[in-house]
Amino acid sequence: MSNSDGSSAGPRRRARPVRLLTAAVFALAGLIFVTSFNTSKGTNIRTDDSLLRLSDLIQERSQNNKELGEGTAAVRREVDALADRDDGSTRAEDARLQALRTAAGTEELSGKGLTVTLNDAPPNATAKIPNVPEPQPNDLVIHQQDLQAVVNALWQGGAKGIQVMDQRLISTSAVRCVGNTLILQGRVYSPPYKVTAVGDQDQLKKALAASPALQNYQLYVNAYGLGWKVDEHKAVTLPGYSGTVDLHYAKPVASAESSA
Repeated sequence: MSNSDGSSAGPRRRARPVRLLTAAVFALAGLIFVTSFNTSKGTNIRTDDSLLRLSDLIQERSQNNKELGEGTAAVRREVDALADRDDGSTRAEDARLQALRTAAGTEELSGKGLTVTLNDAPPNATAKIPNVPEPQPNDLVIHQQDLQAVVNALWQGGAKGIQVMDQRLISTSAVRCVGNTLILQGRVYSPPYKVTAVGDQDQLKKALAASPALQNYQLYVNAYGLGWKVDEHKAVTLPGYSGTVDLHYAKPVASAESSA
């Protein structure tokens, strides 16, 4: 369509929606700013203490798990005390039961032993020896494979029992790391990591030295300053495992036809 002077009205008609859209965008932005201000009441929403950060939630759950574990341990001690009453069992049966408890890791264990401490390198660490490349971030932190290598070596060295941080390991324990954070039996730990074993100290140290994985770890200790320390103990006591010993596994869901 054309105007009386022959000019086209097209350009003006196309420009009008653009102006309307621009005005709508500014109006929406203003609405967002007002809503944000009313929500924060003049505070910084990003740092508002009322918003629970994920890290805080993890620490809270970890503390809850610790308290539940302590409660479970107290109940288990009561059950064991009741079981130790005269129930007509023979001395041989009692001795066998005690041996099974010790092997399962649910009883305290004392004796000679040692503690291995692993720690991250300083965040600003550089190569400490010539002809070694400058470190990447992953070179400066403890990984799951490092902790697992220590645990495996100590078992191979004849450890009678092992404790990681403040928890006793049993046959179903799994050492898991997310980043440089250890998750063990429902609880969260940060470095430095301590692994304590009861057993023959010489055999334990030989097993640590013979581990290929730990030999590789020592290269990073020398190159970038990762933490490595072995302390011997004339006497050390490991706590009994206080968590559940029941195995949990997935079960198939019954179909509608089978349940009918």
